Amino acid sequence: MKKTVLTVAMAFALMAASANTETGVHYTNFTSTIGSEVTKPGPDSFCKAIMEGDVEMVQRMIVLGEDVNQKSLGKTPAIFAARYNKAEIMKILIANGADLSIKCDKGFTVEKYAELSHATEVLKVLAEYDQSEK
Repeated sequence: MKKTVLTVAMAFALMAASANTETGVHYTNFTSTIGSEVTKPGPDSFCKAIMEGDVEMVQRMIVLGEDVNQKSLGKTPAIFAARYNKAEIMKILIANGADLSIKCDKGFTVEKYAELSHATEVLKVLAEYDQSEK
């Protein structure tokens, strides 16, 4: 009985292998073609620079015309600065016209993200900004 099962299995394996070569159909291993890393999209490069605290890159990108209010993954650059407690970058964004009233796609404000993230330095910057606006 074991010999019969093994013989049938081998026969199917050989038929499948020869069918691929006879028809000229070649199956591509997609992991080798596009890489093994398939992930969902992340934030754009401007917001990545903010998350990493790369002040120079943020300034360069603004000079090159980056929109300080353009959402990435539903959040503004100011929200990323608040979430990751990047006070110096928050000051740069504010100085370059960031609209702090824009909410994320979930309805949270910049200040709410700062509070939820315990971003004390950003909260100080936001308080200073609020005082200067009055």
